[in-house]
Amino acid sequence: MNNKFIKSALMVIAVGALSITTSCKKYLDVQSPSTSSPDVVFESTANTNAAIIAVYNRLCGDNGYGSRISTLFGLTADDFKTSGSYSSSDRRGISMYGASSDNTDLINPFLQLYAGVERANICIKFIPASSLYTNGSEADKTIMKRYYGEALTLRAQFLYELIRNWGDVPASFVPSADAETLYGPNVDRNKTYDRIIADLKMAEDLVPWRSGITEYGSFRYTKGAIKGLRARIALARGGYSLRSANHTMERSADYLTYYKIAFDECLDIMNHRSEHSLNPVYENVFKTLHTTTRYDDAHELMFEVAAFGGNASTDSKLGYYNGIRFNSASTFGSGGGGMNAIPTYFYEFDVTKDCRRDVTIGVFEITATSKKIINTLFNMTDGKFRKSWTAFNNSSAAQTFGVNWPMLRFADILLMYAEADNEINGAPSATAVNALQEVQKRAYAGFEGQIPVTPMDKNGFFTAIVKERLLEFGGEGIRKYDLIRWNLLGSKFEETRTKIRALIAGTGDYISVPNYVYAKEGNYLLGTSVNEVATLDLYGGVPNNVFASPGLNTSTAPSGYTTKNWRKAVTEENSITSTSTGIAFYFEANKKELFPYPKTTLIENPNMAQNFGY
Repeated sequence: MNNKFIKSALMVIAVGALSITTSCKKYLDVQSPSTSSPDVVFESTANTNAAIIAVYNRLCGDNGYGSRISTLFGLTADDFKTSGSYSSSDRRGISMYGASSDNTDLINPFLQLYAGVERANICIKFIPASSLYTNGSEADKTIMKRYYGEALTLRAQFLYELIRNWGDVPASFVPSADAETLYGPNVDRNKTYDRIIADLKMAEDLVPWRSGITEYGSFRYTKGAIKGLRARIALARGGYSLRSANHTMERSADYLTYYKIAFDECLDIMNHRSEHSLNPVYENVFKTLHTTTRYDDAHELMFEVAAFGGNASTDSKLGYYNGIRFNSASTFGSGGGGMNAIPTYFYEFDVTKDCRRDVTIGVFEITATSKKIINTLFNMTDGKFRKSWTAFNNSSAAQTFGVNWPMLRFADILLMYAEADNEINGAPSATAVNALQEVQKRAYAGFEGQIPVTPMDKNGFFTAIVKERLLEFGGEGIRKYDLIRWNLLGSKFEETRTKIRALIAGTGDYISVPNYVYAKEGNYLLGTSVNEVATLDLYGGVPNNVFASPGLNTSTAPSGYTTKNWRKAVTEENSITSTSTGIAFYFEANKKELFPYPKTTLIENPNMAQNFGY
C-alpha cells in the first residue's frame, strides 16, 4: 500500500460547516483539510465529529462508491456488465474478469479503502482515550460513544469491501504509527471477518436507532444500518469464498453460526418497523438518491454514501457514467450508458406485472431532439440512476450530479432474513415466507394477488430467494457477491449463456420474442418509469404486448417507424464468443472470483502474495 496513506500519525480533520439536516444530503466537506494532534482533536466533540466525517469521506468520490467501486467492482453478473469492448488494463477488464495487476481502476480504490481503515483506526484508538469519553458529561460521553461506534463500523465496511474483492488482505487494527510493520502479510479473511463482526456488535450498542439522531438521515450509520451491515458480513463469512491455500471455493463447517447472526440482526430490525420499513413505491427509493427532496418516509434507505461538491473527490458520477443514456445534443446534455443489461435479464421480470423492470433497466434512451425511443435488446442500460432525476443545469460538460449510492436497503433485510431462516430451519417459516412475499407484493403493485407461488421446501425456497434478489437489486452492485457466497457464479454464467442461445434461436421461454420492434420518437414525460415505457410509440400496440409477440418479423419498418433490432440485436458473437464483449469471457472458476492485487502494492510490500491465477 502507498506510504503516503500509512505513515501519517496525525489526524486529518474537516474544516467548515459541519451541520447535517435531513433536507440537505450533502453533509460532509473535507476539501480543505488541516492537521492537528490527537490530544486536540479528540478533546472536543466538534473536532471528533470532524474526524469521523473525514473517515466517511473515504467512501466518496471517483475511487469510492461515487464511481469505481459502485459501477465497476460488482460487474459482471447475470444482471449487468460494463458497456464497450474489453481491455485488461482498463475498467472493462474488470467486467470481463480479465483485469491485470496493472489495471488502472484497481489501484486507486484499493489505496482509498486502506486510507479509510487508517483514519478509522486513529479514531478508534483516541476516542476511548479521550477525557470526554471517560469523564465528560453524560451528554458528551453519549456523543463520543456514538462516534466510536461509527468509527468501528466504518472500519468494518472498508475491510469488508477489501475482503470481498481481494480475499486475504493485510488487516491492521491499529494506526500505522503504532504498527510493528507497515508491510503486513495477507491475513486469513475469516479471522478478519470474525474481528469486524465482533466490532459491529459493540458498535450497534453504542449508536442509537435512526429516530434517536434524526439529523443523521441515512447518510451516517445508525443502529439499524449497523445491524444490517453485520448481517451482510455474517452471511459473507458463512458463505463460500475462494480459499488461497487450495484454490477452491469453500465455506466453514460452522457456517450456520453466521447465518444465525444474520437471522437475529435482521429480525431485530424487522421488529422496529417505525425505524425502517419498505417504501411502498419501488421507484421512489431511487429517485430519493438524486435529490434533496426525500421520497422515502418509510426509511427503506438505511445507509447511503452521500455525494456532494461537484468534484472527483467527494461527488459521484452516478447518472453520468451509468444509467439512462442521454444524447449530448439533447437539452439534458450527455450522460449514462456505461453499463448494459444482459439481454436475457429483461425477460427475467414478469413482462406485464413487475414494476421493477422499468425502473431497473433503461428500456429507452433520450435522443438528440430530447425525445425518448426504445433501445435495442443488446444496448439497454441500467435505469436506477438518471440525470433527469437530478437538479442538473443543462450543461453537457457536467459529470457530477450529487447522486448518492444506496449501500443498504430494508428490502435486503427482509430477503437476508428469509434466506437465513430457511437455511437454519431446513425450510422457510411463515415469517420468512411473509418477508419474501412482502418484497414481491411491492414489486407487483396492482397485481399483488398474482405474485409467484412460494415454494415451501428448502431448496425451492432458496431458488426463489436467488431469483428474487436478482430482480430486486439489479444494478446495485450486489448480485456478483451474492453469487460468489452461494458458489453459483460460474454456473450462473453458463446458465445465462444457455438462455442467450435460446433467445437468439427464439426457442423455449423466448419463442414469442420478436426479432424486430418498430418505433417512433415520443415525448419524454418525466413521469413514472412504468408509464414511460408504457407510452413508448411502438408499432403493434401496447409495448408489453409487443415485447411478447413475434410481430411483423421483417426488417422493413411500417411507414413512419424505425426498425429497432430486438432479438436480432443479440448474437452468439457479441454476447458469448467475442473476446471484447462476450459475457464474462475470461471468467475461470476457482480463480477469477477475486481481483489481482495491484502490481505496485506487491512491489512496495514484498510480504504480500499475489492472488492465485494472476
